[in-house]
Amino acid sequence: MAKKSMIEREEKRRRLAKKYAAKRAELKAIAGDKSLPADERFAARLKLAELPRNSAPVRQHNRCEVSGRPRGYYRKLRMSRIALRELASKGQVPGMVKSSW
Repeated sequence: MAKKSMIEREEKRRRLAKKYAAKRAELKAIAGDKSLPADERFAARLKLAELPRNSAPVRQHNRCEVSGRPRGYYRKLRMSRIALRELASKGQVPGMVKSSW
């Protein structure tokens, strides 16, 4: 099980990214628009830099929803390989059977 503080930190990053998504997109559009004057684009970049760092979606890290583990993460199932194996062994994942030969 991952530390509670790390799980909460990731949750905080998700909330901040969602909160600032519209403002961040607007500022990035202004900063990337070549038809605008350079000083206006530069001002947009400065405002973008003033936003909280954790509001950037790139800072989010995938974590297992069962255990909070950050590594060995399956995107489709939204859980780690270890949690998946445990649930599959208990028969709680539909359609998944432990192989034997």
